[in-house]
Amino acid sequence: MQFSERRNTTRWILIAASFVIIILILWNTYTFFQIFKNEERVKMEYWAEAQKTVINAGEFTDIELPLKIISHNTTIPIIMTGEKDSIKGMTNVDERIRKDPKLSKAFLAKLKKENDPIVIQYVPGKFQYLYYGDSSLLNKLKYYPIALVLIIVLFGALVYNFYKSTKMATQNKLWAGMAKETAHQIGTPLSSLIGWVEIMKADDVDETTVTEIEKDIARLQTITDRFSKIGSEPVLEQKDLIKETQESYDYLQSRFSKQVVFSFKAPKNPIVIPMNPALHSWTIENLVKNAIDAMKGKGKLSVKIEEDAKFVKILVSDTGKGIPKAQFKSVFEPGFTTKKRGWGLGLSLTRRIVEEYHKGKIKVLHSEVGKGTTIQVSFKK
Repeated sequence: MQFSERRNTTRWILIAASFVIIILILWNTYTFFQIFKNEERVKMEYWAEAQKTVINAGEFTDIELPLKIISHNTTIPIIMTGEKDSIKGMTNVDERIRKDPKLSKAFLAKLKKENDPIVIQYVPGKFQYLYYGDSSLLNKLKYYPIALVLIIVLFGALVYNFYKSTKMATQNKLWAGMAKETAHQIGTPLSSLIGWVEIMKADDVDETTVTEIEKDIARLQTITDRFSKIGSEPVLEQKDLIKETQESYDYLQSRFSKQVVFSFKAPKNPIVIPMNPALHSWTIENLVKNAIDAMKGKGKLSVKIEEDAKFVKILVSDTGKGIPKAQFKSVFEPGFTTKKRGWGLGLSLTRRIVEEYHKGKIKVLHSEVGKGTTIQVSFKK
């Protein structure tokens, strides 16, 4: 318990530290952006003064330095205007914009939004206005925080996915280990029971009693076989899907209340696919029991086998309480259950048997709350 609490505390400290680092990086980037923006403002003020000097230059005015300042700007777009936004000149602006009056006006409106204009009074009462945009470097810096946040989000998603995958792998190992241990623990008393049955036969105990005990022992052996196969890679055999499904169906039908109306429909021809009979039987049993639980032991249950050119499908339908659409995928997650008692492992184990061991697919085909559910299992032919 203390280890778990310590681990959770460490996790929250790491998350908090990550957020602090992100905030510091974003703040630092914003500070750099403002510094560069102010420096560009100063450059534009020098440019405006140089332009004013050139406009007012006399015969003996040295304009070498002003011209050098003006020509030095190769990255910042500039539009000079007179009264009523009449455009007097452009610098570092695309030729296409220069030649099109509409595009020029639109570009001027864009520059007005980016920065306040610099007013140039080249003679008393005569003004020009310098509108400038952000340089390519400043634009890159502007979008840098967005790129950084996206990278952090992607990295976070990667870490989360890795953590989730690791957690699921650990859970799978745990379930597999528990399954093996369960099979091992059941195996010991099962061997003793088989021995006692032989003694009962030798002592001429009532044959009916012995037969019923043998049935229960066979059932325990089936359960042990299932758990041992969940804990390791099962061997697949070429078996008739219809025959194996029918056997599981018949066994379950004979053991449930007559208030459940069973029906089974399948093609007459055999459908042979690679499967593990014990695990397939467990799949049918889990789906049927889940359906009966959903109907609270009373209703109609249908098992139907269909085939097409590529797939064979098993449809298990009930007239139970149904599943909300938002839960179609989560019903197969470990721990998901709507019952007061239960571990929520039945459909999770079923999915593992179908998808991992038999390379098939399982899904809620359709369901309506209050009317029933159909679950589909499909295998490649």
